[in-house]
Amino acid sequence: MRYLEIEKNYSAHTILNYKLDLKDFKKFCGEIEFEKIDYLFLRKYLAVLKEKSLGNRSVGRHLSTLRSFFRFLTRENYLKTNPILMLSSPKLEKHLPSFMTEAEVAKLIESAFAKDDKDERGLRDRAILETFYSSGLRISELVGLDLSDVDFISGIVKIMGKGKKERIVPIGDAALTTIRKYLEKRKKKSEVIFLNKNYKRITTRGVRDIVGKYLKSSGSRPGISPHSLRHSFATHLLNRGADLRTVQELLGHANLSTTQIYTHLTTEKLKSVYDKAHPHA
Repeated sequence: MRYLEIEKNYSAHTILNYKLDLKDFKKFCGEIEFEKIDYLFLRKYLAVLKEKSLGNRSVGRHLSTLRSFFRFLTRENYLKTNPILMLSSPKLEKHLPSFMTEAEVAKLIESAFAKDDKDERGLRDRAILETFYSSGLRISELVGLDLSDVDFISGIVKIMGKGKKERIVPIGDAALTTIRKYLEKRKKKSEVIFLNKNYKRITTRGVRDIVGKYLKSSGSRPGISPHSLRHSFATHLLNRGADLRTVQELLGHANLSTTQIYTHLTTEKLKSVYDKAHPHA
């Protein structure tokens, strides 16, 4: 755990997941010595995970934890050979991320309408939605925003992303204007940008509840979630000509393969490209 925290710089959330997975594996191992763990033993553990009716994604996460663990054990010479090298992960079904059209996003943001310029909570909610869509942040990244992270003149935001990696992303004028209005009308001054009703830093659950409320009131389609705003941000950029590498940087993805799920395009975009490009269209 110290290695994951200090050398790998993993987040507290990721480290907790590793702990839980390893605790489960330790329970399965019983009294067996680590030197005696082999490919067949690991196959049995894989079968036990499947019997628990875990999905392929959950099983894959358990195996990812064990891969990292056994790699550590062999590197530190606790084991001579790595028994998990031959074990393959279950194939994951690739789901296209749910995203909203530009019109649906506009309707969602408009639904968070401040009754007047003194409506602090309405301004905050609208600022949250505008910031989400403007910069494609994860919920945890939005929650962690402080005033010192936002350059209102240059229109950029400093983000502390996964693995405690910093990145710089642009933020649009609409979001900056709404944030300014919210901060001006807020009764309590604070370095934290988004506060809850008790004037403490808002939680990820609090943000999910807020976005969920407006998704419901704006009549969003089934399957659309708070995270869909991030998906929409990426999809709309690609649809309007942004390249995949730039979108990867903006989203804070470590690997380009993660960003490639956004190469799906709307049916309208596919149709227009087909009509222009195909000789018999």
